[in-house]
Amino acid sequence: MQKVTIQSPATVANLVCGFDILGMALDRPSDTMEVRLLDEPGVIITSRDGFPLPRDPAQNTAGAPLLEMLRELGRPIGFEVLIDKKIKPGSGIGSSAASAAGAVVAANHLLGNPFSKEDCIRFALFGEKVASGVKHADNIAPCIYGGITLIRSIFPLDIVPIPAPPLHVTVVHPQIEVRTSDARQILRKQVLLKDAIRQWGNIAGLVAGFIKGDYDLIGRSLEDVIIEPVRSILIPGFDEVKEKCKTAGALGGGISGSGPSIFMLSRDQHIARQVETCMRDIYTRIGLDHHTYVTTVNQQGVTIL
Repeated sequence: MQKVTIQSPATVANLVCGFDILGMALDRPSDTMEVRLLDEPGVIITSRDGFPLPRDPAQNTAGAPLLEMLRELGRPIGFEVLIDKKIKPGSGIGSSAASAAGAVVAANHLLGNPFSKEDCIRFALFGEKVASGVKHADNIAPCIYGGITLIRSIFPLDIVPIPAPPLHVTVVHPQIEVRTSDARQILRKQVLLKDAIRQWGNIAGLVAGFIKGDYDLIGRSLEDVIIEPVRSILIPGFDEVKEKCKTAGALGGGISGSGPSIFMLSRDQHIARQVETCMRDIYTRIGLDHHTYVTTVNQQGVTIL
C-alpha cells in the first residue's frame, strides 16, 4: 500500500478539572488526511484546502512526529501528507493533536502497523511540543484511542481508557484565537493545598461518575478551581454561557483545552440542542462570530477510510 486516507477527530482536553490528564474524542468536527509512502527520506506537508500550514516538517504538528518515527525506523523512506483541515488551529478542540495523531496512525498503517498505540502517542507528542512547547497527551490519547482517556503518566506513558454512559456534547467556538502556549504562560505556578484537595476530589468524582454512569456525580464533579478561574478571562461571555447552559439542563462543562471553545455535556440530544440555542443567543447578543457543534463521544479515534 502506497497511500491511505484517514479521519482524525476533534478532542476536548482537561474535561474541566483534569488538566493535562483527561481527554475526550468528538464525533465532529474532524480532519481528513491522505498520507503517502515515499521511496526517499523526508516529510512533505501540503494543505489541500489552502489553510496556511508550516511547510518545514520540523515546525509542523504532523511533520515533527513523522520525523521522529523515521528516526526510530532508520529506513530510507519518507512520507507526503495532504491535510484537509476542518479543526481550526487555536480553537481549543485539538487541532494540533488531530494532525499529529492522524499522521502517525496513517504512517503506521502504511508500514504494516509495527508500532503500538502507545508508540503512536509517543511520536505524536512531538507535534504537541511544536504547538505549545510542552508534551501533553490529553488530546493525543483520546484522538488515537477514542472515547475518554486518563493519562496517568507521560514518563513512562500510561494511558487508561475510561468507560462512560451515553453523553451528548455541545461546543461553541467563538471566533477568536487563544494560543495554547499563551494560555499556559498565564497559569499560576503554585496552588493552595485546599484548592488542590478540592480539585483531586473533582477528578476522582468525575472518573467515578463516568464508570458508574452516574450523571449527577458527573455534573457535581465538573468543577475547576485552579485553571478555569485564570483562563476564563480570555473568553468573552464565558461565565454567562456556563451559567445559562446549566440552567437549560446541561450536566456541566467548561473551557475545551486552552479555549476559546466552550463545551457542555448533556444526558440527551434534546437538552444538547437547547444548550446550543443558549450559546448562540449569548454570542449573537455579544456580537461575536461563532460556530457551534452538537455531537457525541467518538469511540473509534483516528479511523482508516
